[in-house]
Amino acid sequence: MSKAEKTRQFIIEKTAPIFNKKGYSGTSLNDITEATGLTKGSIYGNFGNKDEVALAAFDYNHATLSSAIKRKMEDKAHPIDKIKVFLDVFADLQYVTNLKYGCPILNTAIEADDTHEQLRLRAANAIDKWYKNIGGIIESGQETGQIKDGVDAKEFAGAYIAIIEGGIMLTKVTGKQDGINAAVAYAKKMLKELHP
Repeated sequence: MSKAEKTRQFIIEKTAPIFNKKGYSGTSLNDITEATGLTKGSIYGNFGNKDEVALAAFDYNHATLSSAIKRKMEDKAHPIDKIKVFLDVFADLQYVTNLKYGCPILNTAIEADDTHEQLRLRAANAIDKWYKNIGGIIESGQETGQIKDGVDAKEFAGAYIAIIEGGIMLTKVTGKQDGINAAVAYAKKMLKELHP
């Protein structure tokens, strides 16, 4: 990695948690310089503008989340156990590095849906990948007889994602675990329905 690439990566790593907590609008250039200890000139010497920093921060946060899921899935053989990993990771986001302020997909989607098209598209793409990941696991499990036939993979993925993200949102807004606890309990019932 060149010095410029290291500096760029340093900026992304230091600002990713701030963007996840405060969002695009709430994160100021002063927040970025305070987090990195760099001058405005150094920031803009590595990124054209705040948009570029925000997009890179989202990509970093999403990659962190994806890596946490992938690591937990590695030792799971049964497809239902693999799908449960999403539930486990999202229910404990505060323990995933840089994600203690919640799901970067949810946080970005809520803020950027009407205000920042590039961030909205990043969040939409992340959700699409999530759908495909769960759907692929279900279809593979149906082929091996480990998941019952007749389960609509896309419909299940959509409901599962909505329940998890809804639970996270309720918990963030209220400051109480009731939302995520209810989401986890219901999602576990959904997982039982996958058994043949």
